[in-house]
Amino acid sequence: MRERLKVDLSEEVINYLLLPALEAEQKRSFTNIMDINKGHLLMLISNGIVTREDGQKIMEALDEISQKGASSLELDPKLEELYFNIEAALIKIVGVEVGGQLHTGRSRNDLYATLARMNSRESLLNICEQIIKLREEIIKIAENTLYTVLTGYTHMQPAEPVTLAHYLSAILSALERDYKRFIQSFNQTNISPLGAGAMASTSFNIDRSETSQLLGFNNAMANSIDGVASRDYVLEALSAMNILMNNLSRFSHDLYIWSTDEFGIVEVGDSVAASSSIMPQKKNPITLEHIKAKSGHVIAALVSATSCLKNTSYGHSRDATESFKYLWDAFYEVDSCLHLMTVTIKTLKFNEEKMFIRSLENFSTVTELANTIVREANISFREAHQVIGYLVSEMIDKKIPVSKINSEIVKDISKLVLGREIILSKEGIQKALDPIHNVESKNTSGGPAPEEVKKQLQKLNEVFKQDKEWLNEHQGIFQYKKQQLSKVQV
Repeated sequence: MRERLKVDLSEEVINYLLLPALEAEQKRSFTNIMDINKGHLLMLISNGIVTREDGQKIMEALDEISQKGASSLELDPKLEELYFNIEAALIKIVGVEVGGQLHTGRSRNDLYATLARMNSRESLLNICEQIIKLREEIIKIAENTLYTVLTGYTHMQPAEPVTLAHYLSAILSALERDYKRFIQSFNQTNISPLGAGAMASTSFNIDRSETSQLLGFNNAMANSIDGVASRDYVLEALSAMNILMNNLSRFSHDLYIWSTDEFGIVEVGDSVAASSSIMPQKKNPITLEHIKAKSGHVIAALVSATSCLKNTSYGHSRDATESFKYLWDAFYEVDSCLHLMTVTIKTLKFNEEKMFIRSLENFSTVTELANTIVREANISFREAHQVIGYLVSEMIDKKIPVSKINSEIVKDISKLVLGREIILSKEGIQKALDPIHNVESKNTSGGPAPEEVKKQLQKLNEVFKQDKEWLNEHQGIFQYKKQQLSKVQV
C-alpha cells in the first residue's frame, strides 16, 4: 500500500494520528465496515467481477473475522486504517490472490464515506428514539395538568397566568420541530457514496444501486465527486443537535429557576440530585446543570466541523476527515442529555398550590382587568393600560395586595389618569383577577384555556404517533438488512 513511498511512517504520525483513530474506529465501526465488505462482495459476485467460488471463500473468511469480533483483530498502525487491517486478516486466511479481489471497484475514500454515513444514521435514529421517549413523558404530565395554573413569565417577570399543560405544550412543539430536523438530517445522510471510488468512480461494471439497497440506503449519490467530498450532512446533523440542545437547555433553565427556594414550585427527585460536602441542607438539581452546560459542547462541535471544512477543496482530503473529530462526541453528549432529561422529568414534583397562590398575588392577572375595562367602559385598550399601569404602581408602592382591588380604586385611579370615572362591576373585577377564570377566558387558538390545550395536545399526540411509526419502520429496516447480511449465502 505504501509502494510509492520509500520511507516508513514516523512514530509521531503513528502515535498522534493513526493509532488513536484506528483504535476509535475499531470500537465504533467494526460491524458496519464488515457489512460494507459483505454488501460490496455480493455485488461483485452478482455482476461477474468476482467468481462465485472466490466470492464464497472471501465471504466465509469475512464471517470468520466477524464472529471473532473487533477485539480479536490485531491492529497494525503501519497499515494506517481499520479497513487495511481487516484486509490483512482476510488475506492471511485466503491469500492475496483471492482476498485481494475484495477491494476491486472501490477506494478507501468511498468506503469510509459510506462508513461515516452508516455510523451517523445509526446515531441519528438513536437520538430520534430518545426524543420520542422524552416527548412521551412530557405528554403524560401535560395531560394531567390541564387545570394547573402557573404564572407565565416574560423577561423573567410575572406576565399572565397560563397552565402547566400550556407551558409543556410549548416544549412539546419545540421537540416536534427538533424531531423533524433529525428526520431531514437522516434522509440527507442515508444516501450511499459506495462506488464513487477515490472521486472518479470506476471502470469496473459495478451496480451501485445494489450495494445501496443491501446496506439499507435510500439510494446512491448521483455524483462521484460529491460522494467522497460531501460533509454538509455532518454540519446538518450537528446543527440539528445544536438546536435540540438549545431547546433542552432553555427547558432545563426554567426548571432550574423554578426549583430554587425563591420560586419553590418544582422539585427534582432525590435520584437525580446531589447534596453538599459541607452543607447538609442542600439538594442540587445536577442533571439540569449538566444539560445546560453540555449544550455548549455541541456548539463547539458545530464550530469545529465548520472550521475544518471551510476553504477545503471539494474532493477528499484529511482536512475533511478531521470534520468528524467531535461529531461522535456530540452524538454521545446529546444522547446522554436526552436520557438525563427523561429520567429527571419522571421525578418532578410540582407545588400546584404555590403556583396558584403566586399567580393570585403577583399582579399577573391585571392584563385581563385592562381587557375588562375596555369591554365594560368602552374605551381604548391604550387608555385602559394607562389606568391599570398606574393602579399597579400605586398598590405596590403602598404594599396593597392585588386582592384589594375594587371598583372604588378603579374609579379613583381612572379619574386621576383619564379625567373621568370608570365604574366596573364587582363580578367583572373578580373574574378578571381570578387566575382560573383568567386562563379559561383565553380560549383563542393556541391559548392556555384547558379545552384549547386539549386540542393542542391532541395534535401533538397525533404527530407523536406518526413520528414513532417512522422510527419503528426505519429501525426495522436496518435490523432486517443486518440480519440478511449476517445470514447471506453466496
